[in-house]
Amino acid sequence: MRHLKDKNIVLGVSGGIAAYKGAELLRLIKKEEAVARVIMTANATSFVGPLTFEALSGNPVCTSLFEKGGNASIRHIEWAKEADAVVVAPATANIIGKIACGIADDALSTFLLAVKSPVLICPSMNTNMYEKVSVKRNIDILKKDGYLIVEPDAGELACGTTGQGRLPEPENILDRLVSCLTPKDYKGKRVLVTAGSTREHFDPVRYIGNPSSGKMGYAVARAAEHRGAEVLLVSGPTNLKPPANVKTITTESAEDMAAAVFDHVKNADIVIKAAAVSDYRPKDVAKQKIKKGEEETLLVLKKSEDILLKLGKNKESRILVGFAAETENLENNAREKLIKKNLDMIVANLLDGKYSGFGTETNKVTLFFRNGDKEVLPLMDKESVAHILLDRILEINAGNSLERNL
Repeated sequence: MRHLKDKNIVLGVSGGIAAYKGAELLRLIKKEEAVARVIMTANATSFVGPLTFEALSGNPVCTSLFEKGGNASIRHIEWAKEADAVVVAPATANIIGKIACGIADDALSTFLLAVKSPVLICPSMNTNMYEKVSVKRNIDILKKDGYLIVEPDAGELACGTTGQGRLPEPENILDRLVSCLTPKDYKGKRVLVTAGSTREHFDPVRYIGNPSSGKMGYAVARAAEHRGAEVLLVSGPTNLKPPANVKTITTESAEDMAAAVFDHVKNADIVIKAAAVSDYRPKDVAKQKIKKGEEETLLVLKKSEDILLKLGKNKESRILVGFAAETENLENNAREKLIKKNLDMIVANLLDGKYSGFGTETNKVTLFFRNGDKEVLPLMDKESVAHILLDRILEINAGNSLERNL
């Protein structure tokens, strides 16, 4: 699923040391199959040559209002009319001040006055500059004027200082670009998502767990946020970075996850249980590391609390979606779980260890619905699965609304 496919994206590059990251951002934008164009300030060309951006974008780069040939003097107006979105990265204090004050004295600032599409501003500068009252004031003006600000990261800067002012990584800027162009059909909805695995310790250093990476649940949380939802992510242990603008609660055991879910479920309109929760946990947990002996050791397990079953019993009017990872009898097992746990839909897949299941970038799932229908999806990336899942939830919700109105 390419939300930027065939979109006209204009990248504005101003004169900061982080201009080199603009080249990587442009590569990612092109990878999303967008039409990309670049406008550079004169100072930006001192950091990265226009030829680099021209090669990456496949289009001429605009650096001046008075370039020779090709109607360069009106190019910025044409690009402004055609743009679906604009990203200024890096955005220096200079270009931020110009935009805030309506100054148009070069190609980029003039273009930005003419454009009507969403504009993402990505500030990048020395920490002291970023914290200057005048710069903060200008950024506040941009926010009030409807510009989308991607806050800079904190860390060590090229100038040697440490603090806020680093240009966010290109992947994070791309995420915000995709978000601003994604229809907000989940606006006003509150979505609770669980993701990742659980760990059930039987001594301080060992536990029972599973290889769930959390990628599917995180994809669902990210997609819901892109579509305007207020998202709470309850995550077991993973190596993933939480999605932007998503409140995340980290847990370890099934008991921890259950407590977090039940503490917040009353605020949710939709619950999507993508976590791989351990069904059993050790009956006794040793206080010290269990030493290796010469004989076999017996580990006694007891059932963990069934989070999804309890959610189903107290479902009320919310939409409840579960996941089922199976090794056999996919349809029978999935339908049994759907009915037993009072779900509206279950997302089921057979684990093949290569293309579908734990740790993979793709998934091949079948959706089973309360009314008996099923939908077999082809192999696709987990982001695409997430958006189809959200589409089907909207359809279920629309059906529920229709029933209530009859």
